[in-house]
Amino acid sequence: MYDDTMTRTAETRATDLDAPRLYDGVRTRRMMSFVVDYALVLLLSVPAAIVVFILGIVSFGLAWGLYAILLPVIAIVYIAFTMGGAKQATPGMRVAGLRVARLDGARVDPTLAVLHGVLFWASVSVLTPFVLLVALFTRRKQLLHDLLLGTAVVRDR
Repeated sequence: MYDDTMTRTAETRATDLDAPRLYDGVRTRRMMSFVVDYALVLLLSVPAAIVVFILGIVSFGLAWGLYAILLPVIAIVYIAFTMGGAKQATPGMRVAGLRVARLDGARVDPTLAVLHGVLFWASVSVLTPFVLLVALFTRRKQLLHDLLLGTAVVRDR
């Protein structure tokens, strides 16, 4: 059986992202996925914090300096392996029925996924809550970091 999706060009895949149904309810779903992902990162940080605590005792407090970078490192690894993985979505995005798509049709690799997350946090920390307003004025309901990276968050189901 021949599958013509193998021969599709990047231009064809990019125009597939113009379907309005892909963006129905995306803003609400993105907010829901953020809450789920934030909770999961916090949950993952508990055992890591315990390990750092024990290392701090063994190292006479020296390892406690790792607390400063613990949460960002966990979040970066989380994003790299989930959004940059096969499903192109974090667990929170999968719960919400979302995935990240590149406008050029290529896959999101771990480096782009991490950059996506870092730019999101940078824009949120500077422009909160105005960063969400960008999605009201873009055709694909993209946020600022999506526009900069050439990505869009679309419905997966």
